[in-house]
Order: sequence, then C-alpha cells, then structure tokens
Amino acid sequence: MSFSWQTVMMAHDSLIIVKTKHKQMKIVFMGTPDFAVASLNALLQAGFEIVGVVTAADKPAGRGQKLQESAVKKYAVEKGLKVLQPLKLKDPEFIAELKALNADLQVVVAFRMLPEIVWDMPANGTINLHASLLPQYRGAAPINHAIINGETESGVTTFFLKHEIDTGDVIFSERVAIAPDDTAGDLHDHLMLAGAGLLVKTVKAIEANDYKEQPQLFSAELKHAPKIFKEFCKVDWNQPVKTIYNLIRGLSPYPTAFTTLNDKTIKIFKAGYEEFETGIPAGEFISDGKTFIKFTALDGFIELIDVQYEGKKRMMADEFLRGMRL
Repeated sequence: MSFSWQTVMMAHDSLIIVKTKHKQMKIVFMGTPDFAVASLNALLQAGFEIVGVVTAADKPAGRGQKLQESAVKKYAVEKGLKVLQPLKLKDPEFIAELKALNADLQVVVAFRMLPEIVWDMPANGTINLHASLLPQYRGAAPINHAIINGETESGVTTFFLKHEIDTGDVIFSERVAIAPDDTAGDLHDHLMLAGAGLLVKTVKAIEANDYKEQPQLFSAELKHAPKIFKEFCKVDWNQPVKTIYNLIRGLSPYPTAFTTLNDKTIKIFKAGYEEFETGIPAGEFISDGKTFIKFTALDGFIELIDVQYEGKKRMMADEFLRGMRL
C-alpha cells in the first residue's frame, strides 16, 4: 500500500499534516521470453503491485519433449505471483479470471496479439513495450530487421494498444545506438535493459496522470519488421558483402543465417567481410583447410568465423576445419 501526504489544518502559523492512504494501482503483466522478464523485474523492484502474470502455456521441447515453462512463468513463480496460462485469449473462463484481478492497467512485453475484450478491460488501458522507435519497424521482428537493414540506431517505445498492431499513441521512447558489429543478440540485450527502465517511467507517469500521448505518423517510407521465415535466412551470395554481413549479424544467434556446403546446411553465427573485386564467381567456397573459410560474394569475400555444420555442435572456423574433409 502506498501513501500520500495531505494538509488538513493550519493552526498558530504551523501546519498539521496527516498521512492518508490512497489505493495503489493494480497491474497485470503479460509476456513470455527473457526480454519480458527484465521489465517484470523492473516493475517489481520499483514497488508496483503485480496482481497477475499472463504468459504462454507450457510446451514440449527438446529430445525428450518435456514440458518447458516460459522464462516469464519461471520468474513469476519464483516471486510468488499469480500466473495465468490461457490457450485461447477469448476463453470465457480466462476472461472471467482476468476480470476478477480488477487491474487498473495491463502491461504487455513480447506477448501475442490481444483481442479487444482483453486490451480494453482495465480503466487505464493496456500499454505495450515495443523494441523499435515507432512508427519505424512495426511488426514481429524489429530487432532483427534493424540490424539487417544496417541501421546505426534503434530504440524502445511505449504506447497504448488499439485495434491495429503497433499503431497506438506513443507515450515515451528512448534511442539506443547500434555498433557496426552488433548482432541481433547484442541489440536484444541493450533494448531489454533500456525497455525495462522506460516501462517503469511510463507506468509511473500513468499512475501520476503526467504524460502526453503522441499519435504515430504514417508514411510510405516507413520500414517494417515482419516475422522471419526460414527461406529468408538463406544467404544469397550474389548480394554485396555488406548486405550479406548485415543479414548474418541480424539473424544471430536466432534464427541464424545459413548456406549449404557438401549438400549440408551450415549455420553462420559470426562472419567478417572483405570488400573488393575478386574476379571469382559469387558463391565459390575458398579455404586453406586449416584456418579460414570464405565464400565469394558480388563484390568481395565473406569469411565464416563462428559456424554450426549440420549434425555437429557450434564451433569456430579452425575447429570446424580440423574435423572436416573438404
């Protein structure tokens, strides 16, 4: 329970002040992966009351197909929070249970699309943390696409949910620089921490009713971040080396760029590039058999540094070459 101070009387030029209680805002948090855990932790550390956590249902994974809990569920259980795991977000039983929590605000971080009956439920609405500087990079994979497109900065944005995905009015945003060799994994971690801080700032502002919403502007020049499918991850060696290099780091460590070698798939987690006219057709494999692996591209070489050959563990190029007969 939180408190406010209220002046109730003035006597003999002195103030008599009493402490009066006010209701603390109740929050339902919705999220699934590690990215969301940082935000949930930040809200708890800031003293907010989390009355419920909604996350994905447990799913079988691995060779033994054992049920795996989401990162958010593991954290919520550890902290003793109430956890809801609906299979369908319109399920009447889930809707009733969610209403019973009587939340003033819902917070969404890396979760699935919500039906209106869910996002419109709390008095203060539902806010979302998105891993881009909206309106740029709306969609499911903003971190990957920012790196793939060679951006030098990204950021995080908080906004109110509405019907169309990632289009609600912006509350706050924060810029984050992208280094030339950052991977999607690196940017993920930077945005995860920045986003957690921005989310706390946003919830405090909503609780104090001290914020101003900004409508998102729409234009044909906006870049989008659609879901990434396997065919998108295959390297096209006829592209410029910088384009390929950005694709590789933008898909690392997941879902990972790949090519084929000896009719088997080789995933590429890290690479370097040399930009010059090789005079060699694109897609040629070049190696000394001991220390380096290179492929020719449109305007230079791509050197594979950290790889995983089909059926093998992930390893550095020299280790890979020691175990291969090329």
